[in-house]
Amino acid sequence: MNATKVLIVEDEAPIREMIAFHLGRAGYETLEAENCREARAILADERPNLALVDWMLPDMSGLELTRMLKRDPENDDLAIIMLTARTDEFDKVAGLEGGADDYVTKPFSPRELVARIQAVMRRAGGTSEETVQLGNLELDAASHRVRANGNEIRLGPTEYRLLQFLMTHPDRVYSRSQLLDRIWGANVYVEERTVDVHVRRLRKALTVESADRYIQTIRGAGYRFSVQ
Repeated sequence: MNATKVLIVEDEAPIREMIAFHLGRAGYETLEAENCREARAILADERPNLALVDWMLPDMSGLELTRMLKRDPENDDLAIIMLTARTDEFDKVAGLEGGADDYVTKPFSPRELVARIQAVMRRAGGTSEETVQLGNLELDAASHRVRANGNEIRLGPTEYRLLQFLMTHPDRVYSRSQLLDRIWGANVYVEERTVDVHVRRLRKALTVESADRYIQTIRGAGYRFSVQ
């Protein structure tokens, strides 16, 4: 199996080299960029699995880069972890809403960073798993079936894709626009309220087995799947 390839976007050479050293020891292949221009050039030639993006970069903020990358369908499979000294909750939320899969504050230990990368890659690889089970819901991607308490639940194709995406990215809040990009595609024009319609349909189908509670509305932010 090929090693997970990580792009490190960090303008401070000592930090970038320290990260590359420890990730190399942990079995990762690393690529390095000191600014957003270099990062985009590397992304055009390489296919990293994950990018570590510093918030403060000389030519563009890491948040702007993250948003740009997530808008491009070519980067659908790219996981992003933001690295930053910012600790305010507002900044963390901004980073996650901008498309980052996780957020690590400086200073951090190499062990913590490796653990975060492993967790994000497990989640990012979720869509390739044949069966996902959370709470009393089981989604079988091979047979395209959903069961709750062992009973099959009939879903339309859009509701199925919506549930599959949310179940393979649990406990993370997604805005309507993010769900539109992930479920319908970035180049398809669909009203954001369309997401609400399909969420209602999905909840209605899950109500039979009391699984609708897993689809949670986060006021002013979007939706998430959580068994909590």
